[in-house]
Amino acid sequence: MSAPDLPTPLLTPELINATVAREFPGSANVCLELGDGWVTAELTPEAGNLRPGGYISGPTQFALADSALWYLAFNALGRVELMALTSELSIRFLRPAIGSVLRARATLDVAGRRNVVGTVRIWVDDRDDKATAVAQGTYAIPLT
Repeated sequence: MSAPDLPTPLLTPELINATVAREFPGSANVCLELGDGWVTAELTPEAGNLRPGGYISGPTQFALADSALWYLAFNALGRVELMALTSELSIRFLRPAIGSVLRARATLDVAGRRNVVGTVRIWVDDRDDKATAVAQGTYAIPLT
C-alpha cells in the first residue's frame, strides 16, 4: 500500500512571510498580497532607512523592489524557492519618498523555465498614484 499523496500547500503571503522570517530573520520586508501575475510587498522604514529630511533612502527602496521580485518569482513558480537569485535589477527614482510605509507592486512580464522577469512600482503610504521609483529585474531559477 502506498502513502496517499499529500496536497501541496497553497502559496499565500502568510506562507511566504513565515518562510522568509524563519530563514532570513533580519528581513523587514513582507509580502502583503499576491494574485495572478502580481504581488504587493511592504516595508515600514526605521530611522536607519531614512536620509536627512525624512527621505526613505534609495537602497531601502531598491531592497523592497528586490524582495517584491523575489516574492513574484515564488508566485510564478507556485512555491517558495529560496534559491531563486537576483540575476539583474535596475531602478529609476522618480520623486522623493517621504512617508511612513513603503509599498511595492511587482507584476510579471515573463516566466520561463530558468528566469522570471518583472516590473516593480514603488510608492509611499496610500499614494499608489505617485510612484517614487520603478524597477525591472530578472530572477534566475535553479535547476531542479
